[in-house]
Amino acid sequence: FSAQRIRSASNLSDTGKSTFYACIAVYTVGLLRAEKVAKNITPLTDIALDVSLSFQTIFIRKNKPLKDPLSAFRWQGFKLDEYLIGQPIGKGCSAAVYEAAIPLSSNYQRSEDSKPLEGTSPDTQWDHGPVIQAAETKPIQTNKQGAAFPLAIKMMWNISAGSSSEAILSTMRQELVPVSSAALSGEYGAVACHRRPVFGKKRLEPHPNIIQVIRAFTSSVPLLPGAYVDYPDVLPLSLNPSGIGHSRTLFLVMKNYPCTLRQYLSERNSDAHLSTLMILQLLEGVDHLVRHGIAHRDLKSDNILVEFDSAGCPWLVITDFGCCLADENIGLRLPFTSWYVDRGGNGCLMAPEVVTAIPGPGVLIDYSKADAWAVGAIAYEILGLCNPFYGQGRSSLESRSYQEDQLPALPDTVPFDVKQVVKMLLQRDPIKRLSARVAANVLHLSLWGENILVPKSLKLDKMIGWLLHQSAATLLMDGLVDKSRVETKMKMCFLANLEYEDLWEAAFLLLSWRSHSV
Repeated sequence: FSAQRIRSASNLSDTGKSTFYACIAVYTVGLLRAEKVAKNITPLTDIALDVSLSFQTIFIRKNKPLKDPLSAFRWQGFKLDEYLIGQPIGKGCSAAVYEAAIPLSSNYQRSEDSKPLEGTSPDTQWDHGPVIQAAETKPIQTNKQGAAFPLAIKMMWNISAGSSSEAILSTMRQELVPVSSAALSGEYGAVACHRRPVFGKKRLEPHPNIIQVIRAFTSSVPLLPGAYVDYPDVLPLSLNPSGIGHSRTLFLVMKNYPCTLRQYLSERNSDAHLSTLMILQLLEGVDHLVRHGIAHRDLKSDNILVEFDSAGCPWLVITDFGCCLADENIGLRLPFTSWYVDRGGNGCLMAPEVVTAIPGPGVLIDYSKADAWAVGAIAYEILGLCNPFYGQGRSSLESRSYQEDQLPALPDTVPFDVKQVVKMLLQRDPIKRLSARVAANVLHLSLWGENILVPKSLKLDKMIGWLLHQSAATLLMDGLVDKSRVETKMKMCFLANLEYEDLWEAAFLLLSWRSHSV
């Protein structure tokens, strides 16, 4: 970098400056490593480890989700009466979801169909808005009014938690795993923050492919549109004389997403490149969970939300943590001492080691690769086929008893590397199964590292050079082109989580698969 270029950096925007200096950092890292190699000061393996740590330092800070819709309203959104709540979006066995907005946080325009809810003031009128499909919900036909309503509110059904805020937050603590740093800043959030060790649940760091709960609070249960038809039994006595619900419950506020993955796949077919990117995003999200000692345990296409980047590429976000395992004390190894221990939701996509476990003294269920197995099953849907573990008849498989050779063949249009990743994710034996990290690295190399995947020329110095090139290009794309591009975000995830051993394993796996296919 010449002195003239450094002086010209003073004319850049703040984003441009940060990108420019980050590129200088990457460039300097490369020069220092090259000098050590030339002088035989440091072995290549040590340099590779050093490079991976340097990239983690640079990219972890940058690998954050985009700003949430309430980022400019830090002290708003902690009371239900601050929201305009629209039509119901969906309901499941534990919650109902409604479209919502805070008027000051959006270009809200009242529709002609909006009407005051009986018994409410004009400040709490209900309107139509955009679509979000949340946890364990089934689709309800909705309209698409765009960004007028950027939020969705998930109202939990409180049957057994009591009516105190602390009891509610403790009982429903799994729902709080993906809360943002500001989500629990309100009146009842203070209770949760101070009592977090008592709740014993981990709090998940933000990730581009994981939902962020941007507000969480308790409030009295209101009479919302469709309540008497959709969930009368869980209403409190004050609203339904025969209801069994408590008078207060937990409300979770999230960003609006246009559709679920299942809805998206039912309406359009994606090409091989987009399909690979979608599988990669799920693997990055699952790897993030595993790194934090969390298992989702209910992955399915209904629990994955979709929005689109500026190029129209689907951006996938894992949601609904109501069944997750996120215990500070046990990590990903669940003591399975009796049949009363909860193994998670969605029995159809329960990994073989989980569904076949038999309880007893000292028995542990290891969930470290269970979500990766579910991604392998969902990959069939992404690649245009029916999920082999759904349905009825001879074509349907059960995770309890299937054999790998019974898995349906993937279409010829699916790249060979992707076929192998799906096959290895669906290995019954978790020891043979790919971890989410290694599987993601394989897809990264397949998509963007073809020039180094030559059997006789796969050398560590070339790998280091490729990583330096990828990091500089990614920083430039992120800072000077478009922060919202899915491909750029995936490259940042890859570099932020870079581990030399995992990357080398992925490269050798790819070469091994290809050599046996010839």
